[in-house]
Amino acid sequence: MAKKVKTNLADLSGEDLKERLDTEKARFKKLKFSHAVTPLENPMQLRVSRREVARLLTEANNRKSASK
Repeated sequence: MAKKVKTNLADLSGEDLKERLDTEKARFKKLKFSHAVTPLENPMQLRVSRREVARLLTEANNRKSASK
């Protein structure tokens, strides 16, 4: 399995960042729910998704504090 290439979050616009955050949060919720019903084939997907949400939130918070 090939590694997923991380994109540079600093290059994203504010709207793109928010859209990607919403998408990733929805993906994490969906994965979490499906794992509760029936175990996932690869439970590491939960960790990867959770960390991606954290990266996006960190970038959003950094931008918010930088604008003050």
